[in-house]
Amino acid sequence: MSELLLAVSGLVAGYGAAPVLHEVDLAVEAGTIVAVLGANGAGKSTLLRTISGLVRPAAGTISFDGADLRGVAVEQVVRRGLAHVPEGRGIVEELTVEENLRLGGLWRARDARRDVEEIYELFAPLAGRRRSAGHQLSGGERQLLAIGRALMAKPRLLLLDEPSLGLAPRITAQIMALLRHLRDDTGLAVLLVEQNVRSALSVADRGVVISLGKVVADADAAALRDDADLRHAYLGF
Repeated sequence: MSELLLAVSGLVAGYGAAPVLHEVDLAVEAGTIVAVLGANGAGKSTLLRTISGLVRPAAGTISFDGADLRGVAVEQVVRRGLAHVPEGRGIVEELTVEENLRLGGLWRARDARRDVEEIYELFAPLAGRRRSAGHQLSGGERQLLAIGRALMAKPRLLLLDEPSLGLAPRITAQIMALLRHLRDDTGLAVLLVEQNVRSALSVADRGVVISLGKVVADADAAALRDDADLRHAYLGF
């Protein structure tokens, strides 16, 4: 059995007085990809934001590598080995590609140059754009940069929110292949929120389906693909 890396239990969270998540349970083992699926507004992004410390939970527990994450500052969550790439490809558009990457590893006392070159090996399109400003990049390049910047922190778990949003199918396929490579070759665990259900299930080990803030299914990715009733009811295909 793989090592349990993230354990979420009875999580209640939201914005203001109205909770978005209701008693959510979730587990991610080391070296696995878990896809979080569901309709828009189901609470998927809120789940990632709560795990990474951007939203304070009202109830429940969040344990990462055996330690409680509740109340831990966002920068300390990153230092513990958890990185979050939010929806929208949040990069600093005024900075160059290389400056964005260096920003991602700023707190780590390691050879930044070596770490940046490792990212360029993973993301070949960025290597030729290293001196380009963020606003000069295509949508796909911005997404690669956002992921690369998160990887500069050397996380054990990557929270990735809607990486394929607005991208061409070819770029989406490249990103999914990259996630598979990171899992298989580096042991990185990924908690993936993705509207492109087919793509997500093609790389995921497990899938968790959320509807109206509640977990309605948690199973092997293959089992979710084969469950026609569940797919029709919650996943739209």
